[in-house]
Amino acid sequence: LGERIVAAANGEREAFASVRFGNVLGSSGSVVPIFRRQIADGGPVTVTHPDATRFFMTLPEAVQLVLQAAAFSAAGRTFVLNMGEPVRVMDLARRLIELSGLRPDVDVPITVVGLRPGEKLHEQIHADDEIPRPTDHPKIFAVQAGAEALEDVRRRLSPLRAAVERRNRFALVTAMRDLVPDYEPEGFVADTSAERTSRTT
Repeated sequence: LGERIVAAANGEREAFASVRFGNVLGSSGSVVPIFRRQIADGGPVTVTHPDATRFFMTLPEAVQLVLQAAAFSAAGRTFVLNMGEPVRVMDLARRLIELSGLRPDVDVPITVVGLRPGEKLHEQIHADDEIPRPTDHPKIFAVQAGAEALEDVRRRLSPLRAAVERRNRFALVTAMRDLVPDYEPEGFVADTSAERTSRTT
């Protein structure tokens, strides 16, 4: 949804592009510092699912991706780094324990804690209906965003904005599903809006 907004914001004087990231190793949101901290504390190292996979990229790769995307002339596109094969998070946890001179499941236990709400088992760089196109950079691909007028995007976003302002979770999820058809909310969300209450009483 953010990519669609960025693509629609392009104009005669402005040129915007988006970049998609994998997990940046060593960043504040990366799983690696968390694993290292858990290993230093003696464990357990917590993994969401034994088969969960993620794409990983280094900080220099992430910076180069942003700079290269800014250098490309075509606006409105989304750029994706070729990050190779996905990595099993369980394998990463075991390897980090071994690199610390310890034995997985012996010196440091590994605990499977389950996927969080809305979290995917396998990370996707692009949707099934998207075709990554080559660029002038051998490791960077582009996905062309659909052509939408900014005013049309703003109009379609208005129910989402209204749901946020009313703090109505059901309306929020409904608006998201209208905007992003393949969005699947986690669990059942009841309609608790005042409008529904007034209609049924």
